[in-house]
Amino acid sequence: MHTNPYKAKRVWPPDFSKLSHKHQFRIERRYRRRAKLKWARPRWTKFVKLATWASMIFVGVYGVLFLDPGNGEKTPFDPVGGIREDIERGPSDSEQIRKWYRDTIDSVWSRRAPEQAQSPQAQIQTEQ
Repeated sequence: MHTNPYKAKRVWPPDFSKLSHKHQFRIERRYRRRAKLKWARPRWTKFVKLATWASMIFVGVYGVLFLDPGNGEKTPFDPVGGIREDIERGPSDSEQIRKWYRDTIDSVWSRRAPEQAQSPQAQIQTEQ
């Protein structure tokens, strides 16, 4: 500091007891603005936002497509409706979505065998 060839125009920090309230407020406002700019971390903020959104999307996709508690337990993604038996209702919406997703993924990674047309006599023999 003593070897600085550029001298400051004003002494910092100023003596607030000698300043008017209006001038104190102006200096405080200027200091807050400069401190906010100094400590802003736009890359960090962007990373945190992206990580938050990615985790929310992951939980949603996992919950709808892969979460299968089994044993007939309900998931948070099952529809909320009136009191009905599972037998009457059939598969829930989330189960239908999971089944569609699994069928789609299976068809992407493997070839489906072509369905062979059976004669009516062959169908009768297989049923017996």
